[in-house]
Amino acid sequence: MQVYITDTYEDMSALAAGHLKSFMSQRSSPLLCVASGDSPAGLYRNLVKGVRNDGWESDHWKYVGLDEWIGMNGSDEGSCRYHLDQQLFTPLAVAPERICFFNGRAADPAQECTAVESFISQHNGIDVAILGLGLNGHIGMNEPGSDPNSRSHIAELDPLTIQTAQKYFSSAREITGGLTLGMATILEARTIFLLVSGERKAPVVKQMLEGPLTTSLPASFLRNHSGARIYLDRDAASLLKTI
Repeated sequence: MQVYITDTYEDMSALAAGHLKSFMSQRSSPLLCVASGDSPAGLYRNLVKGVRNDGWESDHWKYVGLDEWIGMNGSDEGSCRYHLDQQLFTPLAVAPERICFFNGRAADPAQECTAVESFISQHNGIDVAILGLGLNGHIGMNEPGSDPNSRSHIAELDPLTIQTAQKYFSSAREITGGLTLGMATILEARTIFLLVSGERKAPVVKQMLEGPLTTSLPASFLRNHSGARIYLDRDAASLLKTI
């Protein structure tokens, strides 16, 4: 595991984007797992800028979504797919066949989980997984208490996650659950980028990096991953013993 600390969110995002470009360029047909949310948004802006203005090559990349709300898909403003379409897939003109994403509106959510796992297997696993960090230590929708051996599954959400998620919608939205890659699926990625910003996340960052490995804080298991790279801005790292 490597930890990178930058002064600002913008610096953190640019650093991670540069590292991502380097990792992905080493693979002939890489698979990138993408998370929605505020933390990776700056990385995506830098990635789009690099492709548009600096000649970065991404036409051979494949994508798998990290998670989605039950009852939603890209047609729902505020859904995970909606945000990634806005921030990444549409700006890069990614062809639909290069994307595998949970459809939370599907009649058979369990089949969605099977299909996503199959897509990952068919593409020889995830090369890089981009993650954010929940205030309660979740990654994806793997909430506290999640089985570290789990694969893609239907997730029961913590009330804090449901409350926090309301910021992504223009009006209050009922959220009943989620579809997510499991902890085992995430930890099998060759490389993991975890991006965390802001003073509000400082306590959970401290627990993740300095506390015990525990299912009560799923992100703590990233410390066992030799390819994990943790990107923090100065505010998110402010409570660490050594920064």
